[in-house]
Amino acid sequence: MAAVLFFPLSADAISAEKAILLDTATGRVIFERNADGRSLIASTTKIMTALVVCEQCNVLDRVRIPEEAVGIEGSSLYLRAGEVLTVQELLYGLMLHSGNDAAVALAIYCGGTVEGFAQLMNDEAARIGLTNTHFVNPHGLDAPNHHSTARDLALLAAYAMDNPIFRQTVSTRTVTVGNRSLRNHNKLLWQVEGADGVKTGFTKAAGRILVSSATRQGRRLVAVTINAPDDWADHAALLEDGFSKYHVETILSVGECLGTAEVEGGENAYVQLLAAEDFSYPLAEGEQVTITPIGSGFVYAPVVAGADAGFAWVKVDGKAVGKVAMHYGETIERIPEETSFWDRIFS
Repeated sequence: MAAVLFFPLSADAISAEKAILLDTATGRVIFERNADGRSLIASTTKIMTALVVCEQCNVLDRVRIPEEAVGIEGSSLYLRAGEVLTVQELLYGLMLHSGNDAAVALAIYCGGTVEGFAQLMNDEAARIGLTNTHFVNPHGLDAPNHHSTARDLALLAAYAMDNPIFRQTVSTRTVTVGNRSLRNHNKLLWQVEGADGVKTGFTKAAGRILVSSATRQGRRLVAVTINAPDDWADHAALLEDGFSKYHVETILSVGECLGTAEVEGGENAYVQLLAAEDFSYPLAEGEQVTITPIGSGFVYAPVVAGADAGFAWVKVDGKAVGKVAMHYGETIERIPEETSFWDRIFS
């Protein structure tokens, strides 16, 4: 893989009006700027279009191009009515060449109508948990009530990259579809180590929009910029900063002791509180981690090993970034109560 071709930039110096950098495995937001501001999203809309198609259609199916998909404005594959292509070929045309006609053809094939497919897109957005996103078309041409945010686009891309068909499609650099030779518009695939997606977008009203993904040593980062005049450099800087300055550390391991609780009426006075799960998180040099168990500090006997013991907050520089379940480390029986002479007589 070629070295990054851009002069390294500080993430704080990026050109984007709105941006985010997400570590997908841990959910840590490494960088953000106006990440929840709603925006037009142009052809990055096609991330959702492709995801819905990948989930609901057989990519080997053959699609006859309908009249309604011919002559759509903007970027185009110049599809012909009656032409037959596979779903996978149309996905390549959608994600590599950003064909608006491919978007409409897939929408009609998958959803019956463009409007029906838009409903499938919105249903998927709700299921994933995208709270500031709404779609009215499959291609992203500017329309009222068609919007998203940098944060939602990052969450969408992270989710979509777990789909193997989607991932293979957006990471493809060049492909032949019929008599068309397609080259991926995503320059980062050639310029950033580990780059494997996702989608470009542009309209005059929306500006330049880019969603990217890169994976190194099994760790994936997703970057989003909205209205970014220098988006290629922005993404190179964000991704390089994310990989070089933040390293995933194992903060807690299963069975690690996080503290103790006093046992009332037990054979032992204290019981250990153990981590019930592993916890890893990306950390930059100098960041301080603290673990804060939550509970009353005591428990009544008997105590059963492995039983739920509450949870502990994981904090980085005082800010909670996650919580880990705890369980009791041993079984502690209740101390038998002594009985009086009269209790023994009457029993």
